[in-house]
Amino acid sequence: MVSGKNEEAFFPRKLRMGMVGGGRDAFIGAVHRRAAMLEGAVELVAGAFSSTPEKCLASGKDLYVDESRIYGSYQEMIEKENKLPEGERIDFVSVVTPNHMHYPVAKAFVDAGFNVACDKPMVHTVEQAMDLVKAVKEHDVVFAVTYNYTGYPMVKQARCMVQNGELGKIQKVIVEYPQGWLLDRIEVDGQKQAAWRTDPARSGVSGCIGDIGSHCENLVSYVTGLELDTICADLTTFAPGRQLDDDGNILLRFKDGAKGILTASQISPGQENSLAIRVWGTKKGLEWHQEDPNYLYVRSNDAPEQIYKRGNAYLCDAAKAGSRIPTGHPEAFIEAFANIYKNFSDTIRAKIMGIEPSDIMLDFPTVEDGARGVFFINKAVESSNSTVKWFPASFSL
Repeated sequence: MVSGKNEEAFFPRKLRMGMVGGGRDAFIGAVHRRAAMLEGAVELVAGAFSSTPEKCLASGKDLYVDESRIYGSYQEMIEKENKLPEGERIDFVSVVTPNHMHYPVAKAFVDAGFNVACDKPMVHTVEQAMDLVKAVKEHDVVFAVTYNYTGYPMVKQARCMVQNGELGKIQKVIVEYPQGWLLDRIEVDGQKQAAWRTDPARSGVSGCIGDIGSHCENLVSYVTGLELDTICADLTTFAPGRQLDDDGNILLRFKDGAKGILTASQISPGQENSLAIRVWGTKKGLEWHQEDPNYLYVRSNDAPEQIYKRGNAYLCDAAKAGSRIPTGHPEAFIEAFANIYKNFSDTIRAKIMGIEPSDIMLDFPTVEDGARGVFFINKAVESSNSTVKWFPASFSL
């Protein structure tokens, strides 16, 4: 069923999903697969799951993919999927490789006319990002970037309240994401995730800010709608011998006069995934914590604190659409990811059926959001390396 403008339209089959990356021992690939298939309306039918054909084949068999559609490379996958009848080839591909492969893989699939869901950060350079934005428009494909934290129902509620003016004019934002897992140089001990995330060749120009600071930027943009004007960044590498930043503190100035602070760290002992955002307007403020995601706190000077809870009928339509079970039963990380995939895949269905996607279907991070994130990462590094106090960070397509 596709909701929205044409409520009675029925899509008669599951969408066929392909995947590049996400083979044995990969963390994020398994998350993407579970999230994409949570609604029961997507099936994994093809993939190039690893950089080696042997591991790729083994990974595909683990996932019960037909051996004829387990490919040794993403290039082979594109070639052979394109030769299949339109009713058999994949409807979209999920790109879950290390960062350095996002651009060549995503660009090749877009150029071949396939819809794409790409992990973040979208690409390495601003030039790559702009090229991908252009290609998505030229080929008229659906493209999502999996900034999954925007999939949480209470984040959607926060966004709705800001859009409706309930907080008044936004004046200050604080967003933080402390982790502790890279306090020591575990990358030299063979920890796979640490190894590529701290390697400039695979991760890009930034470590911490590229990995989790980009989530902070996206969360601020999604909730508040504010546009950056200038930034003052101070990025640090605390672990001796590490090549990329593992901590960052950034002052933010927005175009409408609002101010903000963004702090991200991967060397904070005892911290797991403590992403949080606080937004203050001229009327009210709100606060949300990723590790306790089913609650949104709203405060003012002239009323008691309010706690909005996931799953309740008083929430906005987007927040209600992002919940699957009654209030009081926890929903979290996988479901937030699944909300990105649900809206992305519903938009693909609407496009195939020739109907207009609803606003809720279109509520997922796009290639433009991905490009803005890449721009922010690169500007943060430039700002930190510069002696200029306030560094231009205004992004426009």
